[in-house]
Amino acid sequence: MNKLAQTRSHHLRHRMPLAVLVAAIALAIWLILRVVLWVDVGVTQFSILQTLKVFGVGLWFDLNALSYFAIPFLLISLFSLNRWRSKAWVNKARWTLTFLVTFGLIFGAVSEYIFWQEFMTRFNFIAVDYLIYTKEVIGNIRESYPVPLILLAIALVALAIVVGISRYVSFDTKHRPFKQKFKLLIAAIALPIISFQLANVDQMEFGKNAYANELAGNGIFSFSAAARRNELDYDKFYKTIPNELALSTLQSVGSSRQPTGVILPNNANHKAALGPFTRSPKNVVLISVESLSAEYIGAYGNKQNLTPYLDKLAGESLVFDKLFATGTRTVRGLDALSIAIPPIPGQAIVHRPNSDHLAGIGELLNQQNYETFFIYGGYGVFDSMNAYFRSNTYTVVDRTDFDAKTIQSENVWGVDDESLFNNSIAIFDNNAKTNKPFFAHIMTTTNHRPYTFPEGKIDLPQGSREGAVEYTDYAIGKFIENSKNKPWFKDTVFVIVADHCASVAGKTKLPVDKYHIPLFFYAPDMLPAGHYSRVASQIDIVPTLLDVLGTKGAEHFYGQSLFKAEAEKLPERAFISNYQALGYLKNNNLIVLNPKRKVEAYQVDPQSMDSTPTKVDETLLNEAIAYYQTANRAYKVGALKLKPQN
Repeated sequence: MNKLAQTRSHHLRHRMPLAVLVAAIALAIWLILRVVLWVDVGVTQFSILQTLKVFGVGLWFDLNALSYFAIPFLLISLFSLNRWRSKAWVNKARWTLTFLVTFGLIFGAVSEYIFWQEFMTRFNFIAVDYLIYTKEVIGNIRESYPVPLILLAIALVALAIVVGISRYVSFDTKHRPFKQKFKLLIAAIALPIISFQLANVDQMEFGKNAYANELAGNGIFSFSAAARRNELDYDKFYKTIPNELALSTLQSVGSSRQPTGVILPNNANHKAALGPFTRSPKNVVLISVESLSAEYIGAYGNKQNLTPYLDKLAGESLVFDKLFATGTRTVRGLDALSIAIPPIPGQAIVHRPNSDHLAGIGELLNQQNYETFFIYGGYGVFDSMNAYFRSNTYTVVDRTDFDAKTIQSENVWGVDDESLFNNSIAIFDNNAKTNKPFFAHIMTTTNHRPYTFPEGKIDLPQGSREGAVEYTDYAIGKFIENSKNKPWFKDTVFVIVADHCASVAGKTKLPVDKYHIPLFFYAPDMLPAGHYSRVASQIDIVPTLLDVLGTKGAEHFYGQSLFKAEAEKLPERAFISNYQALGYLKNNNLIVLNPKRKVEAYQVDPQSMDSTPTKVDETLLNEAIAYYQTANRAYKVGALKLKPQN
């Protein structure tokens, strides 16, 4: 009996308020998540000092996240009536809330782990966007993971934690005087204010190792910051130069973008603009393939034989050896492939207001009697794609417009690529009856998690990136072969390009090799096979196509018309970015513009594309600033709009 009494006395002495234990649970879950992600990346990726900073800075962010996390609990305690405090139902409510909070913390950690597998970052503005498109995102998760089993496991772990701490909890049932409640009010107000003043997400950028910087973050904290910073004002956050210097700098590198209301004398060298084309095509089919990194294609060095058709097509096409995507998401690729603008910080223009009637390839060609189409295998409401393309004079077709009989298989992201291409052919056949030229932008979805596709088409199983790549290759092959017997085929150039790479994770903020994407121009009746070996940007495709077609408008873009650039020996350069870091690649040097007006420079190995920190070249820095600064201002003041010609 004495021993039992001693045990009870020991437990009583070590009991703590429930709020303290819940805070400890939160810190422990965030620490465990950080350790798991650290191991997932590979501990050898970090020096000892970097590892110490990961966990030291990480604790700082966890404590600051906790200061916001505590607010609802402080308010509940503040407004709960004194007479309720000793009631049995209140204790039950406390334990229920503790279970739900613990479940939510674990669920958040699991969600962040899944997000990390896809993007190798803490929650950022992509996660904010995904809350808007819950149908696609939740559907993707349900199709990719055993959700009921995961939720059951989370619930069991949460229950075990709650039961485990129950013996160490003491509930304060005493009458709470006004003075004590006033302190709770002060804490609820002061904690977030102090945190807001002392901590900001920029403190994650403590070193050159991008993995370490991301690991040091806290998902809740970075998510909140992303919600506030969804759109970044270049002039406020980045290094600037006088506007006159910016314009003269662009002029010096052959980038003299003209206002859209101005008609220039027709002094263009059409032969140079055509490059290797023997004549101008009548039609363009632009296929932007979801997440197709160059590293998956045999023609770019892959040894897995994942793309036998594209590898064969490479021998019949003009292959661009050094093309780089502008960003890390589909909407960035759509910006580049429609309005050919450097990737301004924050959200893509596709997603922004005032993005209608821009001087893009669709609007310009529509004015010149072209039929323009945007054909998407998914729901075009996602990422505002339908709204953007409709407001820029495209005829928009998405999965909701396909006859159900034409769809072989589908998942939450879209129909299989074969079904997408078959429906596209039907659209082109129907357009051929009008004898009008057409420009069609087709956006695929199969090469996206959960990587599902029709059975019996290829030899790799469902559910893997490699299988999805091989199936997409198969579908493109079928599309090209099925197009060959069409009357519009011989007058059409097929442009095959990725919207972005499969992954952009690396030790540096902007690992150049992770932005390398394929680009094929295929038009066997008018374009000999060959290679374009100069460095090029995704934003160069639009002005190149306008010049090749012999149409007006190429002078309105920041991108180069590539064949003219080659003939005139204009500088080779490319633009790469994530939503904050803005990169300018030229002469194997990479300038990176960051918020808080910070600048980094790297020497890029031309073979491995590995980056080594180097001294900032002022000339290249001014060029980088000139492009990004003027592009951002042009959007803000409406200068990207297609104005009536005078």
